[in-house]
Amino acid sequence: MHHPLTPLRALLVLALGFTLSPSLHAATGGKLPEGEAKARASDCFSCHAVDHKLVGPAYEAVAKRYAKGGNVVVDTLVAKIKKGGAGNWGDIPMTPHPQLSDADLTAMVKWILSLQGTARAGTSSSSDSTVRHTYKTPDGHTVTTDFAVFTGPDQKHVTATVFHGYEQYNSYCFRCHGGDAVGGEYAPDLRKSLASGMTWSQFLGTAMAGRQAKGMPSWAGFFEEKDIRAIYDYVKARQLDLVPVGRPPSAQD
Repeated sequence: MHHPLTPLRALLVLALGFTLSPSLHAATGGKLPEGEAKARASDCFSCHAVDHKLVGPAYEAVAKRYAKGGNVVVDTLVAKIKKGGAGNWGDIPMTPHPQLSDADLTAMVKWILSLQGTARAGTSSSSDSTVRHTYKTPDGHTVTTDFAVFTGPDQKHVTATVFHGYEQYNSYCFRCHGGDAVGGEYAPDLRKSLASGMTWSQFLGTAMAGRQAKGMPSWAGFFEEKDIRAIYDYVKARQLDLVPVGRPPSAQD
């Protein structure tokens, strides 16, 4: 089944690629290693980071696992990236990359493997340090979030992140999930998904990897992690009844 957004998304990704190309060309001029520049020019950094897990494993973790594999490992990883799939690092599948040449993939893999032994201490965050925010819903219930929903002394204006999430959701996600996160014809009500226990990491993984069997495309390469986080924060605020239907008041007003 083809997702109704696929043609539009392809055009937008193409347009986004054109806007990014000057910086990517600059990156290949010696500012970054060749493999890293090629990885950043693709959608790899939508799902991976150098030193911490996102949707997929940290590149440093990959380097550590395959430190002694030599050329055989390089060839194996090139094939895995091109083919995609799941199983080695969890159940979320990696998007296939048949459009990338073996030469580019080889440069990327060799750069990743070069990171072995560069892991830095203190890069992972502890849930104990998460700042909690407490709010009252219109019907008097107390709810707690791990992100700020409102800003300012009167707590009437949503943060720039939540407002960005509203804009992104109602520009792209609404076509299938329904405007204002109320559920749509093609895809489920995301408020119910969060209420049923979907975590931030699961939300990110689903958005970036997609669900091909259900017609949902991968948004890796189009959205960055911060964009998906903004969408998550907006949907969560809607699910908790902190943000009403429609354009939420923001500091820009």
